[in-house]
Amino acid sequence: MFAYVVRRLLQLIPTFFGATLLAFLVIQLAPGDFVTRLELDPTQTRESIANLRQQLGLDQPLPVQYAKWLSGILQGYLGLSLSYKTDVWNVIGQRILNSMVLVVLATLMIYLIAIPIGVYSAIRKYTWPDRTFTVLAFLGLAIPNFFFGLIMLFLAVWLNDLTNMRILPIGGMTTEFIHLGNLTRAAQILFPFALLGTLVFAGLFWQRSRRGQAATFGIWVGLVLFGMSTLLMLAPLIQGPGLPERLPYTESPLWARATNVLWHAFPVVIVVGTSGLAGLMRVMRGQMLDVLSQDYIRTARAKGLNERVVIYKHALRNAVIPFIAGIGGLLPGLIGGAGLVEVTMAWPGITPALLEAISAIDIYVIMGLITITTVLLMIGNVVSDLLLAWVDPRIRYS
Repeated sequence: MFAYVVRRLLQLIPTFFGATLLAFLVIQLAPGDFVTRLELDPTQTRESIANLRQQLGLDQPLPVQYAKWLSGILQGYLGLSLSYKTDVWNVIGQRILNSMVLVVLATLMIYLIAIPIGVYSAIRKYTWPDRTFTVLAFLGLAIPNFFFGLIMLFLAVWLNDLTNMRILPIGGMTTEFIHLGNLTRAAQILFPFALLGTLVFAGLFWQRSRRGQAATFGIWVGLVLFGMSTLLMLAPLIQGPGLPERLPYTESPLWARATNVLWHAFPVVIVVGTSGLAGLMRVMRGQMLDVLSQDYIRTARAKGLNERVVIYKHALRNAVIPFIAGIGGLLPGLIGGAGLVEVTMAWPGITPALLEAISAIDIYVIMGLITITTVLLMIGNVVSDLLLAWVDPRIRYS
């Protein structure tokens, strides 16, 4: 195991060098550089422009520029932003964390919902719930993320105008002021409805289950819906005594700030994760149908094993293998999908910073974003391989 991990990590080194070198060369293909636009300024002389280009190191050969940048990367220094005149990490650090909030929440939503729905659709194929999930999945795959984001913005404006309340946030990651009293009242009003919806949802699938296998699905999805609906509402219930009803975001309690961020992230995560959720639902259904038709499943049933054991111990374990193998590929898809949504819904993530850097030809900010994203994707692939080797006994570390 240890040797396998070391070997996989060593394989990342040439991959990292190749990816960063290719990105650096592609950036240099763009005409001009950061200083070029200053040539249009009549107050700038050729000598001052040449001196600035020399100070920034933009007059050096490309191999020298890449070598200097790479030496800084090996020391943990991403370079100096040409636009902001500060370290690149100071420019992109918070943006990366903001994007990772979306990616992590969207990944959790996708796997927690797609797997049980796919299992249930395979077990109860061609029933009305299966057909309903199929239609919803095709709709999720057909609607582009950025267009769905515009629909979500329209829905937010419509709901806010209809109720004269800010039910769904519009743009941004936080609000300037947090109304603690409003959060508490919302929790008290919506919590019973969320609990009732969970019980009804779970009971519906329990009633329609012939062998009981759908009960687990109903309870699982019910708990997911309950958690998603109450996560933004339960925290305000622990409001401490003596707190005013309205506080600036920076002075609010930790639970209020976390609730505020999750409240803003909720519609964005829905938009980001919809296409991935729809796709993995269909993949999970197809995998389960394929596994359930295998001879060893028929043998297990012929032995008289409980249907739950057959489904969740024997069939599901083999059906989720492509899901685990696809974790590494899911991350770039989510990051790419989140990019357009970040712009559409004004989320301060990686993509707006990248577009600003590209517009200004700030090569070190661009390279910093590409480097961090590349490292995250490589780590995701390694984790995916390790999980795959752990789940599938046919794979050997040697």
